[in-house]
Amino acid sequence: MKLLVSALEPSSNLHLKALYPHLENVELCGIFDESLGDPLYSPKAFSVMGIKDVIGKIFSAKEAMAELVFLARDADKVLLIDAPAFNLPLAKKIKEKYPEKEISYYVLPKVWAWKKKRAAKVDAYCDNLLSIFPFEKQFYPRSTYVGNPLMDEIKTFKDKVSQNNKIAFLAGSRKSEVRSLMPIYHELRQKHKEEAILVIPPHFSDEEIEELYGNISKFTVIKNTHEALLQADFAYVCSGTATLECSLIGTPMVLVFVANKLEYWIGRKFVKLKHVGLANIIYDFQEKEAMHTELLQDEVNVERMYEVYENIDKDKFLERSIELREELGKSRLKDVAEIILK
Repeated sequence: MKLLVSALEPSSNLHLKALYPHLENVELCGIFDESLGDPLYSPKAFSVMGIKDVIGKIFSAKEAMAELVFLARDADKVLLIDAPAFNLPLAKKIKEKYPEKEISYYVLPKVWAWKKKRAAKVDAYCDNLLSIFPFEKQFYPRSTYVGNPLMDEIKTFKDKVSQNNKIAFLAGSRKSEVRSLMPIYHELRQKHKEEAILVIPPHFSDEEIEELYGNISKFTVIKNTHEALLQADFAYVCSGTATLECSLIGTPMVLVFVANKLEYWIGRKFVKLKHVGLANIIYDFQEKEAMHTELLQDEVNVERMYEVYENIDKDKFLERSIELREELGKSRLKDVAEIILK
Protein backbone atom coordinates (compact mmCIF):
# COMPACT_ATOMS: atom_id res chain seq x y z
CA MET A 1 0.00 0.00 0.00
CA LYS A 2 1.21 3.50 -0.83
CA LEU A 3 0.51 6.10 1.86
CA LEU A 4 0.83 9.81 1.12
CA VAL A 5 2.11 11.53 4.27
CA SER A 6 2.37 15.19 5.20
CA ALA A 7 4.43 15.52 8.40
CA LEU A 8 6.06 18.94 8.45
CA GLU A 9 6.92 19.51 12.10
CA PRO A 10 9.68 17.84 14.16
CA SER A 11 7.01 16.68 16.64
CA SER A 12 4.91 15.31 13.75
CA ASN A 13 7.80 13.16 12.67
CA LEU A 14 8.40 11.86 16.19
CA HIS A 15 4.80 10.66 16.18
CA LEU A 16 5.19 9.22 12.68
CA LYS A 17 8.34 7.32 13.68
CA ALA A 18 6.50 5.78 16.63
CA LEU A 19 3.57 4.86 14.38
CA TYR A 20 5.68 3.54 11.50
CA PRO A 21 6.39 0.02 12.90
CA HIS A 22 2.63 -0.56 12.95
CA LEU A 23 2.20 0.50 9.31
CA GLU A 24 2.96 -2.91 7.87
CA ASN A 25 3.63 -3.33 4.15
CA VAL A 26 3.33 0.41 3.58
CA GLU A 27 5.41 2.61 1.27
CA LEU A 28 5.53 6.24 2.34
CA CYS A 29 5.59 9.17 -0.06
CA GLY A 30 5.29 12.91 0.55
CA ILE A 31 6.84 15.00 3.35
CA PHE A 32 8.49 13.16 6.24
CA ASP A 33 11.86 12.55 7.87
CA GLU A 34 14.49 10.95 5.63
CA SER A 35 15.07 8.19 8.18
CA LEU A 36 11.73 6.70 7.14
CA GLY A 37 12.41 6.53 3.42
CA ASP A 38 12.78 8.79 0.41
CA PRO A 39 10.50 11.82 0.86
CA LEU A 40 9.53 14.34 -1.76
CA TYR A 41 10.56 17.03 0.72
CA SER A 42 12.37 16.98 4.04
CA PRO A 43 10.50 18.62 6.96
CA LYS A 44 13.53 20.91 7.33
CA ALA A 45 12.28 22.86 4.32
CA PHE A 46 9.20 23.83 6.31
CA SER A 47 10.72 24.68 9.69
CA VAL A 48 9.01 28.01 10.33
CA MET A 49 7.85 30.05 13.29
CA GLY A 50 6.48 33.56 13.19
CA ILE A 51 4.89 35.81 10.60
CA LYS A 52 8.12 36.73 8.80
CA ASP A 53 9.14 33.08 8.47
CA VAL A 54 5.74 32.07 7.12
CA ILE A 55 5.67 34.78 4.47
CA GLY A 56 9.06 33.65 3.24
CA LYS A 57 7.81 30.09 2.78
CA ILE A 58 4.45 30.76 1.12
CA PHE A 59 5.51 30.28 -2.46
CA SER A 60 7.55 27.12 -1.85
CA ALA A 61 4.64 25.74 0.20
CA LYS A 62 2.22 26.25 -2.70
CA GLU A 63 4.59 24.42 -5.02
CA ALA A 64 4.96 21.55 -2.58
CA MET A 65 1.19 21.34 -2.11
CA ALA A 66 0.65 21.04 -5.86
CA GLU A 67 3.19 18.22 -6.03
CA LEU A 68 1.52 16.38 -3.15
CA VAL A 69 -1.87 16.62 -4.83
CA PHE A 70 -0.27 15.08 -7.93
CA LEU A 71 1.21 12.27 -5.81
CA ALA A 72 -2.20 11.64 -4.25
CA ARG A 73 -3.39 10.27 -7.59
CA ASP A 74 -1.34 7.09 -7.13
CA ALA A 75 -1.54 6.89 -3.33
CA ASP A 76 -3.99 4.47 -1.75
CA LYS A 77 -4.62 6.63 1.31
CA VAL A 78 -3.53 9.96 2.84
CA LEU A 79 -2.21 10.70 6.34
CA LEU A 80 -1.93 14.29 7.60
CA ILE A 81 -0.22 15.02 10.92
CA ASP A 82 -0.74 18.35 12.72
CA ALA A 83 0.42 21.54 10.83
CA PRO A 84 -3.09 22.75 9.88
CA ALA A 85 -1.91 25.88 8.05
CA PHE A 86 -0.51 23.57 5.38
CA ASN A 87 -2.44 20.35 5.83
CA LEU A 88 -5.98 21.74 5.80
CA PRO A 89 -5.62 23.43 2.38
CA LEU A 90 -3.90 20.25 1.20
CA ALA A 91 -6.81 18.11 2.42
CA LYS A 92 -9.27 20.36 0.59
CA LYS A 93 -7.36 20.16 -2.69
CA ILE A 94 -6.98 16.38 -2.50
CA LYS A 95 -10.63 15.81 -1.59
CA GLU A 96 -11.84 18.11 -4.38
CA LYS A 97 -9.70 16.34 -6.97
CA TYR A 98 -10.15 12.80 -5.63
CA PRO A 99 -13.43 12.69 -3.63
CA GLU A 100 -13.09 8.98 -2.87
CA LYS A 101 -9.54 9.24 -1.54
CA GLU A 102 -9.59 8.46 2.19
CA ILE A 103 -7.83 11.08 4.34
CA SER A 104 -6.85 10.51 7.98
CA TYR A 105 -5.92 13.46 10.19
CA TYR A 106 -3.77 12.52 13.19
CA VAL A 107 -3.00 15.17 15.87
CA LEU A 108 -5.97 17.38 15.05
CA PRO A 109 -5.75 21.17 14.67
CA LYS A 110 -5.85 22.82 18.10
CA VAL A 111 -9.15 24.61 17.53
CA TRP A 112 -9.59 24.80 21.30
CA ALA A 113 -6.83 27.44 21.23
CA TRP A 114 -7.91 29.48 18.22
CA LYS A 115 -9.44 29.33 14.74
CA LYS A 116 -12.40 27.22 15.82
CA LYS A 117 -13.78 27.33 12.26
CA ARG A 118 -11.05 24.91 11.29
CA ALA A 119 -13.00 22.13 12.98
CA ALA A 120 -15.70 22.32 10.30
CA LYS A 121 -13.07 22.11 7.57
CA VAL A 122 -11.45 19.06 9.11
CA ASP A 123 -14.88 17.45 9.33
CA ALA A 124 -15.63 18.30 5.69
CA TYR A 125 -12.36 17.19 4.08
CA CYS A 126 -11.14 14.33 6.28
CA ASP A 127 -12.56 10.85 6.80
CA ASN A 128 -10.80 9.71 9.98
CA LEU A 129 -10.33 12.23 12.80
CA LEU A 130 -7.80 10.84 15.26
CA SER A 131 -7.72 12.78 18.52
CA ILE A 132 -4.87 12.74 21.07
CA PHE A 133 -6.57 14.69 23.89
CA PRO A 134 -9.73 13.46 25.66
CA PHE A 135 -11.34 16.93 25.76
CA GLU A 136 -11.22 17.33 21.95
CA LYS A 137 -14.45 15.38 21.55
CA GLN A 138 -16.41 18.53 22.34
CA PHE A 139 -14.77 20.26 19.37
CA TYR A 140 -14.71 17.26 17.01
CA PRO A 141 -17.85 15.17 17.71
CA ARG A 142 -16.91 12.68 14.97
CA SER A 143 -13.38 12.15 16.29
CA THR A 144 -11.94 9.01 17.88
CA TYR A 145 -9.71 9.40 20.93
CA VAL A 146 -6.76 7.10 20.24
CA GLY A 147 -4.67 7.91 23.30
CA ASN A 148 -1.76 10.31 23.36
CA PRO A 149 1.25 9.10 21.32
CA LEU A 150 3.67 10.29 24.00
CA MET A 151 2.36 7.53 26.25
CA ASP A 152 3.81 5.08 23.72
CA GLU A 153 6.91 7.07 22.75
CA ILE A 154 8.07 7.60 26.34
CA LYS A 155 9.52 4.26 27.46
CA THR A 156 10.34 5.12 31.09
CA PHE A 157 8.49 7.32 33.59
CA LYS A 158 9.72 8.48 36.99
CA ASP A 159 8.11 6.91 40.05
CA LYS A 160 10.18 8.87 42.55
CA VAL A 161 11.87 12.26 42.76
CA SER A 162 15.33 12.05 41.20
CA GLN A 163 18.47 13.41 42.84
CA ASN A 164 21.05 13.23 40.07
CA ASN A 165 22.37 16.78 40.48
CA LYS A 166 21.55 17.58 36.83
CA ILE A 167 19.54 20.37 35.21
CA ALA A 168 18.14 20.20 31.66
CA PHE A 169 17.89 23.16 29.28
CA LEU A 170 15.54 22.81 26.29
CA ALA A 171 15.58 25.75 23.88
CA GLY A 172 13.03 24.45 21.39
CA SER A 173 13.06 22.81 17.97
CA ARG A 174 12.83 25.92 15.78
CA LYS A 175 15.70 28.26 15.03
CA SER A 176 13.86 31.36 16.21
CA GLU A 177 13.16 29.72 19.58
CA VAL A 178 16.79 28.76 20.06
CA ARG A 179 18.02 32.24 19.13
CA SER A 180 15.69 33.79 21.70
CA LEU A 181 16.48 31.48 24.61
CA MET A 182 20.14 30.51 24.35
CA PRO A 183 21.58 33.87 25.50
CA ILE A 184 19.42 33.57 28.63
CA TYR A 185 20.35 29.91 29.09
CA HIS A 186 24.06 30.73 28.87
CA GLU A 187 23.67 33.30 31.64
CA LEU A 188 21.42 31.04 33.70
CA ARG A 189 23.87 28.17 33.43
CA GLN A 190 26.36 30.21 35.47
CA LYS A 191 24.01 30.17 38.48
CA HIS A 192 23.78 26.39 38.54
CA LYS A 193 26.47 24.30 40.18
CA GLU A 194 24.74 21.16 38.91
CA GLU A 195 25.66 19.45 35.66
CA ALA A 196 23.88 21.28 32.84
CA ILE A 197 22.32 19.13 30.11
CA LEU A 198 21.57 20.93 26.86
CA VAL A 199 18.99 19.16 24.71
CA ILE A 200 19.62 19.77 21.00
CA PRO A 201 17.08 18.40 18.50
CA PRO A 202 18.66 15.82 16.18
CA HIS A 203 17.49 17.61 13.02
CA PHE A 204 20.02 20.44 13.53
CA SER A 205 23.30 20.06 11.60
CA ASP A 206 26.70 20.76 13.17
CA GLU A 207 26.82 24.07 11.30
CA GLU A 208 23.40 25.07 12.59
CA ILE A 209 24.33 24.11 16.14
CA GLU A 210 27.46 26.25 16.03
CA GLU A 211 25.51 29.20 14.66
CA LEU A 212 22.45 28.92 16.94
CA TYR A 213 23.81 27.71 20.27
CA GLY A 214 27.18 29.45 20.51
CA ASN A 215 29.86 28.09 22.85
CA ILE A 216 28.27 25.07 24.52
CA SER A 217 31.43 23.72 26.14
CA LYS A 218 29.91 24.17 29.61
CA PHE A 219 26.95 21.96 28.76
CA THR A 220 26.60 18.21 28.35
CA VAL A 221 24.82 17.79 25.03
CA ILE A 222 22.11 15.13 24.68
CA LYS A 223 19.96 14.82 21.56
CA ASN A 224 17.42 12.42 23.02
CA THR A 225 14.84 14.49 24.91
CA HIS A 226 13.43 11.62 26.97
CA GLU A 227 16.89 10.44 28.03
CA ALA A 228 17.82 13.97 29.14
CA LEU A 229 14.60 14.50 31.10
CA LEU A 230 14.95 11.18 32.88
CA GLN A 231 18.40 12.20 34.08
CA ALA A 232 17.47 15.75 35.06
CA ASP A 233 16.14 16.81 38.46
CA PHE A 234 14.66 19.97 36.94
CA ALA A 235 14.17 21.38 33.44
CA TYR A 236 13.80 24.75 31.74
CA VAL A 237 11.59 23.98 28.75
CA CYS A 238 10.60 26.03 25.73
CA SER A 239 6.87 25.96 25.05
CA GLY A 240 5.78 23.04 22.88
CA THR A 241 5.43 19.27 22.93
CA ALA A 242 8.47 19.00 25.21
CA THR A 243 6.49 20.56 28.06
CA LEU A 244 4.03 17.66 27.94
CA GLU A 245 6.88 15.13 27.66
CA CYS A 246 8.46 16.63 30.76
CA SER A 247 5.16 16.67 32.63
CA LEU A 248 4.50 13.01 31.82
CA ILE A 249 8.01 11.77 32.59
CA GLY A 250 7.83 13.51 35.96
CA THR A 251 10.70 16.01 35.79
CA PRO A 252 9.85 19.27 37.62
CA MET A 253 9.94 22.13 35.14
CA VAL A 254 9.14 25.68 34.20
CA LEU A 255 7.81 26.61 30.76
CA VAL A 256 9.55 29.57 29.11
CA PHE A 257 8.43 31.36 25.97
CA VAL A 258 9.74 34.45 24.17
CA ALA A 259 8.31 35.71 20.87
CA ASN A 260 8.44 38.82 18.72
CA LYS A 261 6.41 41.46 20.59
CA LEU A 262 4.00 42.06 17.71
CA GLU A 263 3.42 38.36 17.17
CA TYR A 264 2.92 37.83 20.89
CA TRP A 265 0.35 40.65 21.02
CA ILE A 266 -1.52 39.17 18.06
CA GLY A 267 -1.40 35.73 19.65
CA ARG A 268 -2.76 36.93 22.99
CA LYS A 269 -5.54 38.78 21.18
CA PHE A 270 -6.81 35.68 19.41
CA VAL A 271 -5.82 32.81 21.72
CA LYS A 272 -8.19 32.75 24.67
CA LEU A 273 -6.58 29.97 26.70
CA LYS A 274 -5.48 30.56 30.28
CA HIS A 275 -2.23 28.66 29.78
CA VAL A 276 0.31 27.77 27.12
CA GLY A 277 1.64 24.40 28.33
CA LEU A 278 -0.27 21.33 27.18
CA ALA A 279 -0.41 19.74 30.65
CA ASN A 280 -1.84 22.95 32.08
CA ILE A 281 -4.39 23.16 29.23
CA ILE A 282 -5.54 19.59 29.92
CA TYR A 283 -6.11 20.50 33.56
CA ASP A 284 -7.81 23.78 32.59
CA PHE A 285 -10.48 21.82 30.73
CA GLN A 286 -10.99 19.79 33.90
CA GLU A 287 -11.08 22.98 35.98
CA LYS A 288 -8.10 21.84 38.02
CA GLU A 289 -5.04 23.69 39.28
CA ALA A 290 -2.22 24.26 36.78
CA MET A 291 0.58 21.71 36.93
CA HIS A 292 3.60 23.96 36.38
CA THR A 293 4.68 27.60 36.23
CA GLU A 294 4.72 29.44 32.90
CA LEU A 295 7.03 32.39 32.24
CA LEU A 296 6.25 34.46 29.15
CA GLN A 297 8.09 37.29 27.42
CA ASP A 298 9.69 39.71 29.94
CA GLU A 299 9.23 37.18 32.73
CA VAL A 300 11.82 35.02 30.98
CA ASN A 301 14.88 36.28 32.81
CA VAL A 302 17.58 34.64 34.87
CA GLU A 303 16.35 35.84 38.27
CA ARG A 304 12.73 34.77 37.78
CA MET A 305 13.62 31.41 36.22
CA TYR A 306 16.05 30.54 39.00
CA GLU A 307 13.45 31.57 41.58
CA VAL A 308 11.00 29.02 40.17
CA TYR A 309 13.70 26.35 40.33
CA GLU A 310 14.49 27.12 43.98
CA ASN A 311 10.85 27.07 45.12
CA ILE A 312 9.30 24.21 43.18
CA ASP A 313 7.59 21.42 45.12
CA LYS A 314 9.11 18.35 43.48
CA ASP A 315 6.99 15.83 45.36
CA LYS A 316 3.77 17.56 44.33
CA PHE A 317 4.93 17.73 40.71
CA LEU A 318 5.53 13.98 40.67
CA GLU A 319 2.05 13.37 42.11
CA ARG A 320 0.49 15.49 39.37
CA SER A 321 2.61 13.70 36.76
CA ILE A 322 1.29 10.29 37.79
CA GLU A 323 -2.25 11.73 37.77
CA LEU A 324 -1.71 13.09 34.24
CA ARG A 325 -0.56 9.70 32.95
CA GLU A 326 -3.75 8.17 34.26
CA GLU A 327 -5.83 10.92 32.64
CA LEU A 328 -4.37 10.30 29.18
CA GLY A 329 -4.37 6.52 29.48
CA LYS A 330 -2.40 4.21 27.23
CA SER A 331 -1.67 5.14 23.64
CA ARG A 332 -3.01 2.80 20.99
CA LEU A 333 -0.70 3.20 18.01
CA LYS A 334 -1.69 -0.20 16.66
CA ASP A 335 -5.30 0.98 16.58
CA VAL A 336 -4.24 4.22 14.88
CA ALA A 337 -2.51 2.23 12.14
CA GLU A 338 -5.54 -0.03 11.70
CA ILE A 339 -7.87 2.95 11.29
CA ILE A 340 -5.57 4.58 8.73
CA LEU A 341 -5.05 1.39 6.70
CA LYS A 342 -8.44 -0.30 7.05
